[in-house]
Amino acid sequence: MTVNDDSFTNWKHREETAEAMIPIIGKLHRERDVNVLLHSRSLVNKSVVSILKTHRFARQIAGAELSVTETMPFLRALSALDLGPSQIDLGMLAATYKSDERGLSVEEFTAEAVAGAIGTGSVGPGAGRDVVLYGFGRIGRLVARLLIEKAGSGNGLRLRAVVVRGGGESDLVKRASLLRRDSIHGPFQGTITVDEANSTIVANGNAIKVIYANDPSEVDYTAYGINNAILIDNTGKWRDREGLSTHLRPGIDKVVLTAPGKGDVPNIVHGVNHDTIKPDEQILSCASCTTNAIVPPLKAMADEYGVLRGHVETVHSFTNDQNLLDNYHKADRRGRSAPLNMVITETGAASAVAKALPDLKAPITGSSIRVPVPDVSIAILSLRLGRETTREDVLEHLRDVSLTSPLKRQIDFTDSPDAVSSDFIGSRHASIVDAGATKVDGDNAILYLWYDNEFGYSCQVIRVVQHVSGVEYPTFPAPVA
Repeated sequence: MTVNDDSFTNWKHREETAEAMIPIIGKLHRERDVNVLLHSRSLVNKSVVSILKTHRFARQIAGAELSVTETMPFLRALSALDLGPSQIDLGMLAATYKSDERGLSVEEFTAEAVAGAIGTGSVGPGAGRDVVLYGFGRIGRLVARLLIEKAGSGNGLRLRAVVVRGGGESDLVKRASLLRRDSIHGPFQGTITVDEANSTIVANGNAIKVIYANDPSEVDYTAYGINNAILIDNTGKWRDREGLSTHLRPGIDKVVLTAPGKGDVPNIVHGVNHDTIKPDEQILSCASCTTNAIVPPLKAMADEYGVLRGHVETVHSFTNDQNLLDNYHKADRRGRSAPLNMVITETGAASAVAKALPDLKAPITGSSIRVPVPDVSIAILSLRLGRETTREDVLEHLRDVSLTSPLKRQIDFTDSPDAVSSDFIGSRHASIVDAGATKVDGDNAILYLWYDNEFGYSCQVIRVVQHVSGVEYPTFPAPVA
C-alpha cells in the first residue's frame, strides 16, 4: 500500500469516527443541555468535515493535531454519565488525561473530571429565561441566530419576541428573509417559516413574535405571555440609564445594550469583568466590539508583564452608520463613501477600558480607520510593558491563555502565515492573536488582534446574557486560573 493509500484510508476512518460522534453530541445537547466543545469551539450541529477541521485546528493552539480517535473515547464516556446542564471540552479532557500519571481508565478519569456536572439533573420544563430583541439589524439578527442555535432542550435562553417599527407591506416576510439569508455570514442553519396571521416567525421550531412599536412605552410584554425577560437593545438609540430604563416595562426584568453605555451604566466584557455584575442590576452594556477585542488580551498582558501605557489603532470594517455614497452625515468624514474610502474616525474603545479594567492605571489612547471591507477588523495594540521580555515568551504566554485560561473563550490564537481578514468571518472569539505579526522589543510589544466585529461580538453579548440569566452553564474540566 502506498503512502497516498495510507493517508486516504486514515481519512476515511476519521470520517467514520466523526460521523459516529454527531448523534452522541446531538443527544447530549437536546436531552441534557450539554454543549460539547473542542478547545472552546462548539461541536454541536457541526458537519463531519467541520468536526475534523476543528480537531485539526487544535495543532495551532496545542502544537499538534488532535485526532477524533483520541477524543471519541471521552465522548462515549460522557454519554454513559448522568450529566446535567454544562459545557464539556473534549480537547481539555484529552490533554489533561495525557498528563495524568495515575493510570486511570478513560471512563474513570472522565467521571472525575466532570464530577461537578454529574447527578445535577437536567433543567426542568419551563425553567429557561425569556429573551426579547429590541431592533433587528445586523447584531440583532446574529444574536437571534445564536439564541436559536443554543436552544438545546428549550430550557435555556428562549427568544420569544422581536420589537421593530412597522415597515409596510410584506414587512414580516422581508424580516424573515433577512434572517434566512446573510451576504456575509451565509444562510441560516435550519428552516424558517412565516405566520403572518399571528405576526410570528418560526425558526427551527422557535416561535418568535414580531411586535410593532415606535417606542418602548407602547409595549406590555405580559400581553404576549412574556415574563421576567431580558431585553437586548441593539438599536443604540438609548445609551444612558434614563433612556434604557424606558424598556423596563411589564414583563421585562433586565436590559442589555449592545453598544457602549454612558454615565453609570456598567460596561461589561465577558471573561474580564462579568463577575462584577450585581444581582439586582437591571441595566448594563456589553461595550463595543473593539472594547471586547482589546480588553481580554490587554488583561492577559497586564497580568503577566504589567502595562505602563498603550495605544490602540483599529482598522475597522465599514458599518451601516456610514454612507454608501458621499452624502451628508452629522459626523466628520463618515459622510464619504464607505466602500470607496479609508475613513479616519474616532473610537471610544480606549476610554471604555477604564470601565472594564478599573485596576489598570495605565493611560490608553486610541483611534480608528474605517476601511472598505464589510466585516472583520483588526486592532493594533501597542504597549509599554512593566518589564522586558521576548517575542517568544509573549507568544507562548498568549498561546497558553488561549488554550487553558479563563479567557480561552475570548482570546484565540493563529500562527498561519497567510491569514487575512476574511479567514475570521464567523469567529466566536472576541479577538484572535496573530502570532506572525506580533512584535516585541524589550519592554515594547505590538499585538495584532483580528476580530469579527459582528459575529464575535454577538457571541460576547450572548455570554453576558447567559450569565445574568442564570443559565451560564459551568465548563469542565475547569479552566486554569
